[in-house]
Amino acid sequence: MDKLKPPTGLYIVSTPIGNLKDITLRALNILGSVDEILAEDTRTAAKLLNAHNIKARITPYHDHNGMKRRPDILKRLAEGQSFALISDAGTPLVSDPGWKLVEAALEAGLPIIPLPGASALLAALVVSGLPSDRFAFVGFLPVKSAARRKVLTEYKALRSTLIFYEAGPRLASSLADMCDILGADRRAAVARELTKMFEETRRDRLSELAQYYADTPRPKGEIVVLVGPAEEKASLNLEDLRAEIRMALQEKPVKIVAQELAAHYD
Repeated sequence: MDKLKPPTGLYIVSTPIGNLKDITLRALNILGSVDEILAEDTRTAAKLLNAHNIKARITPYHDHNGMKRRPDILKRLAEGQSFALISDAGTPLVSDPGWKLVEAALEAGLPIIPLPGASALLAALVVSGLPSDRFAFVGFLPVKSAARRKVLTEYKALRSTLIFYEAGPRLASSLADMCDILGADRRAAVARELTKMFEETRRDRLSELAQYYADTPRPKGEIVVLVGPAEEKASLNLEDLRAEIRMALQEKPVKIVAQELAAHYD
């Protein structure tokens, strides 16, 4: 029996980040009943649909053809058709194309329906061992070190767990920059290949992780880097500060004492 056609709208459908079983029943129903599936990569989408015996029309929608495709998609949505937007893995629009289509559909008064599901950043967060009550998703950092360090500086004092996506060839250099800018002693985790056969999560201080990945072959697969929140700086009391300086100067040079106090009370 044919599936019932869903109400008109643009369905934002989360798909697995690795294990093809990590998809909701609702998502499977929508993917099998919309007029068209908009996929970042039709080959990747076909593997998912074939695994679940879904026959559907799939067409490409990505950064390179989005501007050309949007007018026709919006027109057909206005005429009552339904579309499902999927990315290669996880929740669409999170470091993936698609937000311009959602923005345009909303401006046109067309319905947007989210179908939540797999997300690499959330999967990594819950296994990282880092605080999960407050977190900031930064996404991919710039490729070049100078630009990367500038972005990291903007997040240095944030008292939230920081979440980054990174590629294997840049992981070691990114971790080195994180050590310099965020602090070598910050708790951190590197999660890769989540939900897949070679899933791995390493947890340690930033300095230890940076050293490990500097000394090992470049890792493969999808990588999530998480860095624990910045510590709250000690409050400044002038009398205590004077006493601390007097004691420190008995053992250390002025320059070293000044550097340590600046880091402690910044």
